[in-house]
Amino acid sequence: MHPFVTATNHTSFTVEYMDRAVALFRDGLGFALTSRAGRDPASIQTITGVAGADVEIAYLRRADHTVELIEYRAPADRRAYDLRPCDVGFAHIAFDVDDIDAAIGHLAGFEAVPIAPPYVNKTGGPNAGVRVSYLRTPDRVTIELIERRA
Repeated sequence: MHPFVTATNHTSFTVEYMDRAVALFRDGLGFALTSRAGRDPASIQTITGVAGADVEIAYLRRADHTVELIEYRAPADRRAYDLRPCDVGFAHIAFDVDDIDAAIGHLAGFEAVPIAPPYVNKTGGPNAGVRVSYLRTPDRVTIELIERRA
């Protein structure tokens, strides 16, 4: 164990529309909304280094993980990027599922779209034999679904 890291706290995603992102994580992925509120702009600007930052932050929790969603209302010059998995800075969150096809169908209702059909890993390693699919949300969050066959 590392001498000063004691636990994982949360994973965070900056989103375009908070309502849509909360619905995806709450209703689509089974997280419970634990808080949602604006923050003091001066504090956020100091923490993030983003001049003029104004945010709303939501926390959602499952038994195994917490997700933080941040919607920046300012500054006006914020941008959206379509990073590919090979681009530096790309990130994703992965979930084990018992039925990948049902999960993909359910998440389609939240505008999460598969990048490609589920792939069966035939090459070995820790995920040998699993079915895997990357989905992209309208907020450019990538969700990986992993189905391990019995």
